[in-house]
Amino acid sequence: MARFGAFSRLLGLDRPPHRHDNWWQEHRRRLLPSYREDSFVSAIPAETVTEIALRIRHLIEKCVPLELPVNQITSPSSKIITKKVLKAAKEAGGKHHRSCVVYCLLVNKRWWKHQAQVELWDADLHALRAVACEVIAKQIIETEEDINFLLHQVLLKRYSIMIDNKPTKPSNVVEKAVDLHALRVIGSSGYQKCISYLWRGWLVQDENDPATFVEYRDKDNISFWSHLDPDRMRAPMYQNWTQMLISFIYLVLYTLAMNSVNPGGHIDVIEGLLYAFTLGFMCDEFAKIWKAGFAIIDFWSAFNSILYGLLTTSLVFRFIAFSHDGSDGDWRHHYNTLSYNFLAVSAPMFWLRLLLYLDSFRFFGAMLVVLKVMMKESIIFFALLLVIVVGFLQAFLGLDQADDQVVEDAMFIVQSMANALMQSPDFSGFERFNHPFGLLLYYCFTFVVMVILLNILIALYNSAYEDIYDNANDEYLAMFAQKTMQFVRAPDENVFIPPFNLIEIFLLALPLEWWMNKTTYEKVNDWCMATIYSPLLLVSAFIEVKTAQEIRANRARGDGDDDSVEEWEQRMGDLDFEADGWASRVEGARSKLVKMREEEAEDEESGGIRGEVADAEVEIGKLREEVRELKGLLGELMGMMQKEREGKGKEAEAEDGKGKGAVGVESQATQVVGGGDGAGSSSSSSSSSGEGERD
Repeated sequence: MARFGAFSRLLGLDRPPHRHDNWWQEHRRRLLPSYREDSFVSAIPAETVTEIALRIRHLIEKCVPLELPVNQITSPSSKIITKKVLKAAKEAGGKHHRSCVVYCLLVNKRWWKHQAQVELWDADLHALRAVACEVIAKQIIETEEDINFLLHQVLLKRYSIMIDNKPTKPSNVVEKAVDLHALRVIGSSGYQKCISYLWRGWLVQDENDPATFVEYRDKDNISFWSHLDPDRMRAPMYQNWTQMLISFIYLVLYTLAMNSVNPGGHIDVIEGLLYAFTLGFMCDEFAKIWKAGFAIIDFWSAFNSILYGLLTTSLVFRFIAFSHDGSDGDWRHHYNTLSYNFLAVSAPMFWLRLLLYLDSFRFFGAMLVVLKVMMKESIIFFALLLVIVVGFLQAFLGLDQADDQVVEDAMFIVQSMANALMQSPDFSGFERFNHPFGLLLYYCFTFVVMVILLNILIALYNSAYEDIYDNANDEYLAMFAQKTMQFVRAPDENVFIPPFNLIEIFLLALPLEWWMNKTTYEKVNDWCMATIYSPLLLVSAFIEVKTAQEIRANRARGDGDDDSVEEWEQRMGDLDFEADGWASRVEGARSKLVKMREEEAEDEESGGIRGEVADAEVEIGKLREEVRELKGLLGELMGMMQKEREGKGKEAEAEDGKGKGAVGVESQATQVVGGGDGAGSSSSSSSSSGEGERD
């Protein structure tokens, strides 16, 4: 049953149907696979993201208020971009919106770069603030411990900002860093882990929601049949390998076509396949522009367009030659020869085209980065050259016309100027060309081109090479990230790599898609993909089984899925340098300078914490002083209250004493009054008793 399930997965029978709720999206899918970027919605409201970006802008303005050396910003032990700055940047989004902080930092980088171009008087300061934004973003990425939050929320979630009261197209940090060429962000460990997962196909876009990336569910499945899935061809790694293989086949077809010239003008099977491949590549270039816009056009797009144009011209002349019958053999031979001439001059471009797919290897990638930067720097040279050539050409043509009122030596003039550009001037022809003006003018032209402009070009190339050599690794990582995003940015619902896209266009989309049920149409596409890519799927399934075994071994050790055990790590866990005394010997062998540098680095790393502790101690000291003052005030208040109570007590005692004195007087008076009455009564009684005695 497992094998039948794998076979169903291979043919796409177990895949849930896509959802197409919008009728406009239905009509857009008529000819080519749809690109549903228009349906992307910002994970956080654009107003909120804009507010966070403005908070970060205010933070950068206050933290970098004046021009400083760049190394004070980029240094790991920077005194400007401190732990407090990183903490403040993280807190700009709060607890619920902290995932968009890195995106807002990249938005601020774009703002500062634009302001540096507008306000040239403060260009260095604005450029420095742009660097500060990039440094903070890199440190936030590298200090994030939750890898799932970093990948899915920080790097791959899409956000928008408000411009002219309208939200921009949602984009994520991975795309934004590539567009802004943010080398520090691209070179961070978390960003490269994300690119590695996207390249391997471990993070894939959800079929029903392309704005969301999900984990590949069978990443750790060691079953061979579970990996026989045509959707695995969406992985950029497998697409690149397939394109590389097809490019070699394309080159072989070209070589066979050039080595088997057909004098009769007819097109054989080899040439038919060559032109069919060319048509498929041209349709693919058109599809990329149609889905992702003109922003996707780069050097290789222009290069391929020239190559395909030469091949198309060769095919057109072949048709013209074939249209002439045998009786008109001279014209047929002429156009047939002209067709092969156009085909022959495209040979260098065929071989150079291989570099487009070999740039995933570091050697070729670094070389292409150097060539790319040098070509950009040479734009200044060619701009100056164009102005000078046009000026001198007009002067030479004017001298020729002034001689006999007719421009007769135009080809001679152009050829002589071209020889001067190629470091092979010919002065003999100008000795009789309006002497001495023609010769003097040609001397001036040769001096300007061979001495001045050539040295300018050498200086530009030297400067470009030095700049790119210092950042060769970061430039290569940026180019690799851009290559990965080319596959992810314009995703196809059904991956038909050229020239197989001709099958999709002419055998599936045009005859079937407009009337067939969506579920049935998707199954037909899966059947075609399974048939076309079956040899490649067998190879990819074998590779993914080996990868799944490595993932399980890493998880058993507690390592990451993409970790690899190096030679020096195989027995490192079996040794105990502390027990055998080797650690103490090594510690004693270390120089004092190294120890001092490590202590300084530790002090700088813990400087933020120590600063926070020192600030806390200062605050605690202030609080203690305030508590002491408060205690003193309370003591004084209690003393005053105690004195007041004592005073009131004395007054109460005094009043009590006065009351007692009055009572004593009254009692004495009463006693006095009572004593008089007794005397009277005693006297009366004594008198009465005396009277009785007398009686």
